[in-house]
Amino acid sequence: MGKYFGTDGFRGEANVQLTAEHAFAIGRYIGWYFGQEHRAKIVIGMDTRRSGDMLAHAIASGIAESGADAYMMQVTTTPSVAFMVRREQFDCGVMISASHNPFYDNGIKLIGSNGQKIEAAVESAIEQYIDEGTPEIPRALREDIGAVVEYRKGVDDYAAYLVSAAVHSFKGFRIGIDCANGSTSKIAAQVLEAAGAEVSVIHNTPDGVNINRGCGSTHMESLQQFVRDNGLDAGFAYDGDGDRCLAVDENGNIIDGDLIMYIGANWLKDQGILAGNTLVTTVMSNIGLYKALDAAGISYEQTAVGDKYVAECMFTNGYSIGGEQSGHIILAQHAKTGDGILTSLMLLDAMAEKHASLAELASDVTIYPQLLQNVRVADKKTARENARMLEAVEQVKKRLGNDGRVLVRESGTEPLIRVMAEAQTDEICRECVSSIVQVMQEEGLVLD
Repeated sequence: MGKYFGTDGFRGEANVQLTAEHAFAIGRYIGWYFGQEHRAKIVIGMDTRRSGDMLAHAIASGIAESGADAYMMQVTTTPSVAFMVRREQFDCGVMISASHNPFYDNGIKLIGSNGQKIEAAVESAIEQYIDEGTPEIPRALREDIGAVVEYRKGVDDYAAYLVSAAVHSFKGFRIGIDCANGSTSKIAAQVLEAAGAEVSVIHNTPDGVNINRGCGSTHMESLQQFVRDNGLDAGFAYDGDGDRCLAVDENGNIIDGDLIMYIGANWLKDQGILAGNTLVTTVMSNIGLYKALDAAGISYEQTAVGDKYVAECMFTNGYSIGGEQSGHIILAQHAKTGDGILTSLMLLDAMAEKHASLAELASDVTIYPQLLQNVRVADKKTARENARMLEAVEQVKKRLGNDGRVLVRESGTEPLIRVMAEAQTDEICRECVSSIVQVMQEEGLVLD
């Protein structure tokens, strides 16, 4: 974890932790770094936040000053930038977004030429350049100054690819989508309608400050009600930059990332293309998912929390599908990153293939109650290694046996220990978490 770059790029409140000066410096560095042996091409996208234009143009200016060309996709999704990097052989991609965060936050995600998040070593070098100004980067002169190119064509090409990715026609499906007033507002309905579905849309009127506000994949209530009120077959909710999708079945019940992965893994297995017969999850996936996978004869691997770790495991081992509870679903046949619209297409394909509703496709999974408590501590390492706390965790594991689990892990960015329990009832979850937290308090590990 670097000074500026975390697990999902450089993120902070715009004009506070993340400024135009930061963006310009990042643009200068990547324009120089990728252009040392040729004139580099870098593609830039952004979501609908008020500060997006400021940061995107600052990055583009830095890129051009270093002698590279900046291609501006304007408002688009994170997966579209990753797709165009690979398809058109850009040297690097930049996405200006803070994903599901409120509008006043923003972020800079850097995407390598392989379509995946850029290497940590490059991020570290950028941080050094921001703080120390090294290496000294010359300004391009005369005809060597980079161009800033309008590149809306990239969005259209991406949308066309998504339509081609659908296996079935979705004629007869009545679908609702919640675009979170974010990046998918311009293309999600277009793609699903081109694939044959009848689409009704909510929260697709971004104004720069309403992104994720009471809507999208972090606020599912309005989509649930919308699906029920209109008798729709399914609903899909995206986050601000379009790399997540959560679904709603025909009864208005949430189909979270675990259920989506189960449906997707089974669909790929039925087609004979589930590589390694394996699904990749993080350690936060529900025990109910694993029990259902065991029953279906599907193997699984677990990674640390974060879609970048899921992607690393998938592409190192050649697996087909992986993701997180939050709705980051990676489908390796088509993408190197989570893609909300692509996930919607997969679910609709599974429904069409099996002539089944989302509720039916997810019915074999019993999601166990889960409780997560964040405990603020003075020192994460001391807390994590405390002998009494570790003993308390072992006691909970013995109590739960095969009917639940407990997970204690550090936050990657805050002074927190996260204590999570899954069990057959909410009451058992509360008792298990409380017993561990109580020991931490008795040991003086917890800050008031």
